[in-house]
Amino acid sequence: MPTSSSNLSPPLGFQRSPKRSVLLTLPLHPPPISFHSPFSTSKLYSYFDPKLLFISGVRKYGCCSRRRILHVTAMDEDSVASYSLDDWVDNEEAVEYMYSSSEGEESDGEMMLNPITDVDLPSVREKIRHNDDALTVTAYRLAMMGRAHKKSRIKYGSFINLGLMTFSTLLLLLVDLCAWRIVRLPLSPFHLMRPFSTSAVLASCAGYIGVPLLHRLKMISFIRKEGPVRHSFKKGTPTMGGLFFIPIGIIVAEFIVGFSSIEVSGAAIATLVFAAIGLLDDYLSLINNNKNGLSAWMRILLEVAVGAWFCFWLVTTNISSPYSIKMVVPLPLPLGLVCLGNGYLFLTLFCFVSMANGINLTDGLDGLAGGTAALAFIGMSIAVLPICSDLAVFGASMAGCCVGFLSHNRYKASVFMGDTGSLALGGALAAMAACTGMFFPLFISSGIFVLEALSVIMQVSFFRTTKYLGGRGRRLFRMAPIHHHLELCGVKEPIIVAGAYIISSILILCAGYIALISA
Repeated sequence: MPTSSSNLSPPLGFQRSPKRSVLLTLPLHPPPISFHSPFSTSKLYSYFDPKLLFISGVRKYGCCSRRRILHVTAMDEDSVASYSLDDWVDNEEAVEYMYSSSEGEESDGEMMLNPITDVDLPSVREKIRHNDDALTVTAYRLAMMGRAHKKSRIKYGSFINLGLMTFSTLLLLLVDLCAWRIVRLPLSPFHLMRPFSTSAVLASCAGYIGVPLLHRLKMISFIRKEGPVRHSFKKGTPTMGGLFFIPIGIIVAEFIVGFSSIEVSGAAIATLVFAAIGLLDDYLSLINNNKNGLSAWMRILLEVAVGAWFCFWLVTTNISSPYSIKMVVPLPLPLGLVCLGNGYLFLTLFCFVSMANGINLTDGLDGLAGGTAALAFIGMSIAVLPICSDLAVFGASMAGCCVGFLSHNRYKASVFMGDTGSLALGGALAAMAACTGMFFPLFISSGIFVLEALSVIMQVSFFRTTKYLGGRGRRLFRMAPIHHHLELCGVKEPIIVAGAYIISSILILCAGYIALISA
């Protein structure tokens, strides 16, 4: 490593001062630091102004701790400088800064970095009277800049999560309070709130073990080059998070119902099989080092096969159904109960495929799929409560594990659920609807997933049609699914997610009301 700054070009976005350039060596999230130099300090301090030192915060990912060189320039007050806050580090790496100083002057030697405490620093509001105080404050601000940047990134996701948890908790408590009027049978206290809160806590705690483990196993997501440019900062984030929160939702539900409900067992098996399909897809993507896992047709074929098995299980098994009649769909008056016959089986197949792929398409923003899935499960828990109270427990438990997962998947995410999680959630929602006939409330409560899937279908169809007719394909949206279109229109990621949560909350209230007057 050269010790002279004359051998180093100034970084992009910085203008070199004719006085001196400085390269700093610090960890990614260092403690506050002070500078001590064995050479004349007055020379250095006279050109070192905290207002003219710029450095970008660095994004943190899980538990890796490699090192990288980053150049920073210090300028005097006569220099005019600009700076850029673009990509600096795209994985969890400690950032190193190295000091050297000479521009036609005698070599000044090395600089030492020693940690100090906050108590040793002068207050930011105090008037800086000495050059050494100015340098100390500069060092402190430099050390804390990464932490402040991280906090500003986390607060949006935490606020959105808090709103989601508050709404979900209040709604489930209200349903538990009025459950005896809905079912007209005695239910255990906190029938829905108990599995929801248990799964949420366990899934959140499991993430503190699962996320570092996925880092260690190098289960790193692949970011598509054709996606939005701002998604490049997500490179290096682990995926396959469904491995640690999906089993928790299933186990909690089975434990609460006493492993005696055949409906819950069937839904749990369907969920695990869909999770296995997603796991295979994620694994192939990892070993191929790209986003291409299972082909689209192969994945749909496997989903249809699982749906066909579930249809066969429905026909041959004695399960709870509306008025003890199988293959009927409850609808509001004046339609009432609609008997579909064999059409019920095709509708079941369609739900399995559409729900699984709808959630998979929605899983493109931090917290979007997990939060909307949690709300959809709450809506389905309310819908199936009059028909099968055990399935309502299953839905509440799955909603809870999604909320627990959001503590690690919120903006900005430290883990993604991957196809392992998204396909499993879709399979669980479809299984709840197929067991009870509540397909209409399912499509209402899953309105965000339906919208995402329709945007892709419309984009592809419009492009192919215009290409066939005019020789040049045109697009309805800037990018599909529609959440990417909103991103490219300038809407920030947390705003999109918060808007989706609000829409989903309204939809599940409508779905629950329609289901209760239909059952």
